[in-house]
Formats: sequence, structure tokens, C-alpha cells
Amino acid sequence: MTGTSDTIFLAVTGWDPEVWLSEFAKNAPQRKLVLNTDTDKEKVRYALVWKQRPGSLADLPNLKVIFSLGAGVDHVFHDDKIPDVPIVRIVSPDLTMRMTEYVVWQVLDHHRLGLRYRQQQAGKVWHEDRRQPAAHEVNVGILGMGVLGRDAALKLRNLGFKVSGWSRRPQTVEGVISHSGNDGLRDFLKDADIVVSLLPLTPDTRGILSMNLFAQMKTDGPLGAPVLINAGRGGLQNEADILAALERGMLSAVTLDVFNKEPLPKDSALWTHPQVIITPHAAASSSPSALVPEIIAQIESYERGEPLKNIVDREAQY
Repeated sequence: MTGTSDTIFLAVTGWDPEVWLSEFAKNAPQRKLVLNTDTDKEKVRYALVWKQRPGSLADLPNLKVIFSLGAGVDHVFHDDKIPDVPIVRIVSPDLTMRMTEYVVWQVLDHHRLGLRYRQQQAGKVWHEDRRQPAAHEVNVGILGMGVLGRDAALKLRNLGFKVSGWSRRPQTVEGVISHSGNDGLRDFLKDADIVVSLLPLTPDTRGILSMNLFAQMKTDGPLGAPVLINAGRGGLQNEADILAALERGMLSAVTLDVFNKEPLPKDSALWTHPQVIITPHAAASSSPSALVPEIIAQIESYERGEPLKNIVDREAQY
């Protein structure tokens, strides 16, 4: 089929490629990893991509597989000249745990009134009569029950939270109330006190975190109005609608790790809003040292004639 003399093309923007080159040299010194294909077009069998330049994969006649180096794959489809070969999502225990850590951290921070206490500390205010609900009184709803969503759901369930999940297709996760489809989304939103978005960015989900969705949420709960946490993709959210929902009391607080434009512009009102927590797309950064062995293992199994894992559905775009 293929062999270790085949070339691997690293097509990334916004990342230092030297770290990936170093990890490949350490883990697979027999394989050739290149940053351009000027002299290797015929030999390239695999491409590792993150926000690749449009058209950069189009003239590789023997390309067999494209590997996305991030949890999401929407960046791959920004290129309208993607070759018709399998696209593989990275599913790594390291990446999954990093996202779960982030989700649990932010859920607990909102649950335990972190924003309020930081504001009180800044103002040197001692105020101790605020009731703290127990975890079992709070329903955490997770939008997107893929690998990342399922793992976060189980960890939150183990902490005692009521957990529900929503996905396009039905999912079954022990101890988690599952919803799916349009009707299921309405039921999901009626119950969730904290909504965590881990959805992929597709034509169907773009802009889903908007006033239309916020208007379907419950109006009160143990934390007051619902909390929104988006650690999925920036294109899922309408940032003007999030600010409006905060001002109208439809949301009590939000955590945003991703944005429509990154870095977030300095003039964005999100930076200084007292009910907004911002992190710089740091929820689950891809670690070359963890991911390179996973990619090599996939390539080796493919070369043995075994089926690829985690292939992206091109129509659904995840």
C-alpha cells in the first residue's frame, strides 16, 4: 500500500512547525516530514493540517489521508479545494482530558460563585449570607455528546451534578439524561442551569448560541438565570446576542474560550463585562508530544491494511 519512504506534508498556520518536526524526528525518524511540497509532490501520501492555506493540498496526486491536528475540523473545510480523501479527526486521551479539566473547572467556578467572590475580594467586601446550592441541585447540560462531551458528562456526574446532554443523533451515556433532535433541544434547554457547548462547527450549528436559543432557556434556577460556557468553536456564538442576553438577565454569566475573531479584538465589550470570563482558546490545546504517537499509530495501522479510525463525515462536517 504505502511505506516509510513516503512523505508527510505538515500544512499549518498559526503554530510553530518546529515542535511537530522535532516530535516526528524523535518518534518516527524513518519518515520524512516536510513543510512544503515543491520537490515531493508525487511522494506525499499524508497531510497533517491546521488552518492550511487554501489550495495547498490540491496538487498532491498521491495523497491518501488528511489528519486534522485539532479537535475540530471546520478549519479543514475553509479550503474549497480539499482532495477527496479520508479526513481523520484526532481523538487523543490527552486532548480529551484537557477539555474535561477545562469544563469541570469552569462549571465548578460558576457553581461555587467564583465571579462573585473575585469581585468581592477586589472591593474588600465580606459577604457571607449567599446560599450555595449543592451539586445535585444543579443541572449541567452539555451541547455536543461526542468523545469530549461524553467524558466531561461522566466526570461532572461523578461530582454529583445532574447532567443532561444534547446531540443531533441519540446518544446513551450512563447516568446522563439524553436529548436529540430539534424537539429534544427544547426539552434540554428547559432544564439546564449551566449550558456547556462542545458542538462542532458545521453549517447547521453556526451561530446556534444566539438569542433564539437563549429565549428557550429556563428563566430561573439555583444559580439564577442560566450560565453559558462555550469551549467548542467561536463560530457557534453570536457575541452581540450574548451581551444582550446578559444585559436582559437571560444569562447570569458566561465563560468563552473561543471567538468569531481571534485574538479577540481589544475593543470588544466582552473583555470588561463583569459577568464574562475569557480564556484565550486554551481549553484543550493540541500537544505534539501526545498527538504525534497517535498519528504514527494510525498511519502504521493503515499501512497494514486496517481501517482508519475517527473519519470525518464530509456531509455533516464532523
